[in-house]
Formats: sequence, C-alpha cells, structure tokens
Amino acid sequence: MVRRARVEIEGGLYHVYNRVASGEPIFSDPEEAVEFVEIIRETKKRDGWNVLAWCVMSNHYHLVIRTSTVPLWRGMHRIQNLFSRRFNKRHGRTGSLWQSRYKAKYVEDESYLGRLVLYVHLNPVDAGVAEKPEEYVFGGHREIKRRARSALVDIDETLLCFGSGTKESRRSYLNAISVGAKSGADAGRLSWHPFSSKNDDALEIDQASPKIDFLGRSTDLERPTLDPRVFLNLVCGLLEVDMAIVSSRVRDRGTAAARKLIVTLGVERWRQSRTGLARVMQKNPDMVSWWAGEGAKSRVNDPKYASELDRLDEGLATKAAKMTEAERLG
Repeated sequence: MVRRARVEIEGGLYHVYNRVASGEPIFSDPEEAVEFVEIIRETKKRDGWNVLAWCVMSNHYHLVIRTSTVPLWRGMHRIQNLFSRRFNKRHGRTGSLWQSRYKAKYVEDESYLGRLVLYVHLNPVDAGVAEKPEEYVFGGHREIKRRARSALVDIDETLLCFGSGTKESRRSYLNAISVGAKSGADAGRLSWHPFSSKNDDALEIDQASPKIDFLGRSTDLERPTLDPRVFLNLVCGLLEVDMAIVSSRVRDRGTAAARKLIVTLGVERWRQSRTGLARVMQKNPDMVSWWAGEGAKSRVNDPKYASELDRLDEGLATKAAKMTEAERLG
C-alpha cells in the first residue's frame, strides 16, 4: 500500500509520538534515554523547533513541537534513524527499531494544546512509574519547575498555554499538573483557571520564527511543486548566476556557495529530492547530500546565510505563484 503524504504546515504545532516495535523497554536504560534526548536536542537546534512538552517512557516517546521553515519530517527522520542505527550497532541487532514511521497529529485548538501538554507531562504518573511528574527525569515537567540544568522545553511558549503572565501561567500550569497527579485522571479531561495578577511579567514568544497558530503567528509561504529543472532555473535567476556554470565543473568560491544555497533551499523547503537535484545539476548525489548537510549547519550558525535563504524562499514563492501548473512542472 502506498503511504499517504503527510500534510505539514510551516510553523505548525504537532503532537509527535512513536513506540518501539517489540515493546521492549529500551529507554529503561538511562544511557539509551539520554542518547535519544540528546539527538532530539541537536535536531531542535538544527531545524529551529520549539518544544512545548516532551516525555520519553520505557518503550515510547511523546513530543509537542512547533516547527520552523524546515519540515517536520526531516527532523523526525533524523531522530529515529540516527538513534536506530546507533542502538543496533551497540547491541549487534538488525532490522527496524520502531513500530512504524512516527505519528504526527496537527494541533489547531488552543484548549486542546493545554490539555496535551498536561497529558504528556503526566505520562509517568498515569503509567504508575512516578507519584509526581517532577520525580521522572526524562520529561519536560522538571524543566518547567527549574529542576534541570539544560531545558529541552521552551518554557515561556509552554506556559502561554495557561496564561499571559509569568506568575499567572506558572501557577495555573502547576495547579493543573497537581490536580492531574492526585486524581490520576486523564489530563485531557482536566481544566484550569488562571489567577489574575496586577504585578505579573508578560511572557514572550520568539518573534523571529515563522508562526501559524492561535498565538498570533503568521502563515506559511505557498510552495507549489516544481520540476527540479524549473526549480534550478528560477533560483539561479534569483541568485543571478548562470545555470550552466552551476552545473559545470567550476569550483570557485562563489559557484560553490550558490550550489550550497540552491540545494539547502530545495531540500529543506521545496520538497526537492537530492537525486532529482543531482540529476539536473549533473552532480554526484553524495555531493548534493553533503551540500544539504553543510547548508543546514550554516543556517543554524550563520545569520546572514539564514537571511539569504529566507530571501530566496520568498522570491521563489513569488515567482512560482505567477506560473501556471504546466510551467511549474516543466
């Protein structure tokens, strides 16, 4: 059966989860759990995610993520595949580690998001492995309570689900968690009532990231499907470089920089395959993969590079919007 393509929204909020194929409690080993969390942490930084809640249980995990311009599937593919390869190598095993590809549920309702955060952070209590969620190491609740040195959770973004001020939202969140932990009820049935406070500091969200939710975030760019050759031609035009030179054996610094930008933009934002780009650029697919990897690093570490990617992205979206479907598909 052919898998249905996922519909992913730039800046969208997702509940992501999956289970180990055999049900084996591999994350009961703290070293395995730490390895998995560190891969998530690296991917979050690389792909510009915001994490609102997380929990790694003995044989499954939950993440509540807001994506950036990089599609969710790229990060999740990296997390599951990288951990699986390392785990199999460490334990001399073969085959798939996960039950299936990850599950991703798009979150578009504000009240549901708050209940979801509670559900994820109360998972250890509901499973009977901890009396209080702060007793469980591999979850985001400890971070919100400031009991962890390096937080994976973006705390202010999480607390915005429970109120607009720092004190108000924290009290509301902790009250809801406490009620859930004592009652043992499903967090999805809980409700909470924010306290009002005149002397309360306003919470802030990251205004630099692309956003599309009920916290006043902007919408996604329209990115229609483009034939690889059409994509390459349009981006070369925006960069003011000759497509023939990009596809040649020229190795000067400017051409190398253009190739990396083209591949990064195509792979990360325009659903271009590495093999398709390699074919039209007349390059080895491994080289194209390397450019994509280097481009991802530059996007994270170099603000000028990230800004240039955004400029090209917007310019390409404008050009593509003016084309007919036949022109886009070559």
